[in-house]
Amino acid sequence: MKHLKSEFNAGKKIFFLALFFVSISATTFAQTGSGFGIKAGLNYNANGNYFDAATQNFKHPDRNIGYHLGVFGKLGNQLYFRPELVYTSTKSDYASDNFKMQKLDAPLLVGLKVLGPINVFAGPSFQYILDTKFDGIAINDVKNDFSVGLNFGIGLSFNKLGVDLRYERGFNENEAQFVDNIGLAEPSHIDTRPDQLILSLSLKL
Repeated sequence: MKHLKSEFNAGKKIFFLALFFVSISATTFAQTGSGFGIKAGLNYNANGNYFDAATQNFKHPDRNIGYHLGVFGKLGNQLYFRPELVYTSTKSDYASDNFKMQKLDAPLLVGLKVLGPINVFAGPSFQYILDTKFDGIAINDVKNDFSVGLNFGIGLSFNKLGVDLRYERGFNENEAQFVDNIGLAEPSHIDTRPDQLILSLSLKL
């Protein structure tokens, strides 16, 4: 119990630290004119495997389209730091069923301009899961509301407009169990780790 409480508190501190970075960046950019802005786009996502207690089999997900929207800051030019705070909605298909998840993401990215408008970037992404649903079936609390993954990708910047394509993968195993199967030796559960391609359009304000 102490370990879980410590893990929760650590995750919460990291998440709000990311929030702090975005706020400070926005203030700094407003003073220097470097820029902060808004972003939105599509996610092509699949979560991890689903274990069905009734059949004792694992089901592998098919990818589906989700969406995201949020804010970002950028500090630096050739070499830059870009914190983001993003609301994300994803969906994965398992045969005739689908798993939906809403979360807040806080990527902390370091990027480099390599040629003209082209830049590459990478960094950790901290996530806080807001809600999970599996075709109306009740799901127990996710093992860890806070978790961490990796973002890396490539982008194009044209003055105030930007577009980027990135890949995100969750690091740590993070399962959600089905409420009506908790008494079983191995209840039905689903791996909530993201495995997705993310296409974003951003506008510097």
